[in-house]
Amino acid sequence: MGVSVRCASGLFLSPAFLLSLSMPVLSSPQGVPYHPAGSPIWQSKARLRHRLTSTRGDLIFNDHGVEFRSAKGSILSWPFVEIRTVTLATSRRLSLTSYANRRRHWPGDREFRFQLSAPIPPDVAAALVNSVGKPAVNGDPDPRAPSFAMIPARHRTRTGGTNGVLRFGQDGIDYIASPGDGGRSWRWADIETLASPDPYHFRVGGYLETFEFELKQPMNGDLFGQLWDRVYARDLNVTRPGGEQHADQ
Repeated sequence: MGVSVRCASGLFLSPAFLLSLSMPVLSSPQGVPYHPAGSPIWQSKARLRHRLTSTRGDLIFNDHGVEFRSAKGSILSWPFVEIRTVTLATSRRLSLTSYANRRRHWPGDREFRFQLSAPIPPDVAAALVNSVGKPAVNGDPDPRAPSFAMIPARHRTRTGGTNGVLRFGQDGIDYIASPGDGGRSWRWADIETLASPDPYHFRVGGYLETFEFELKQPMNGDLFGQLWDRVYARDLNVTRPGGEQHADQ
């Protein structure tokens, strides 16, 4: 069953969240939502990156999947079921990996990388990830999403790191980085492990990548217990760290 996502305008984007391919598609250089017959659609001018060159065109999200219409008239399309994963490194950089083999018998699945002219809105990014359904990397968290707890944090990287805020909400965990690049959004279903070795350190282990955080304020045991329940205790009777028995209702 699909999951509906509320966008900033108040509309609901279902897993089949965009307009049918049989409907006319209008070019939108600004990347703004367009609503023919009351159904939402989003697209942007984009470049499909190759090893040495790129192809100009329009990247479109529709109710079947993702489509790229090149300026020369050719069309590439990926139904959601045929997309292995998506990676939103930033709001303007998207890549998708299909189940198709790479060319020339190279090992691995085929990846398509896009540079977008317009940023993907966070609500559309969340809808895309939900529609694909498999584990993904979403680097475009929504800073307006409601949360039940927040902790300022730092994520260290090989080149330095970022400062931001960890936000814990009904749909998952968001790291909102300042000035913007380096953020992440994890659905609860995409989190494989959580760890808090001490009150000032926290680790999110996703199926595709792991982030370790230094916390600027301590995480108490009650909050970690809530997070533990959402990752490990969905529809199960399990024992939290420390021995407390919990049953989800």
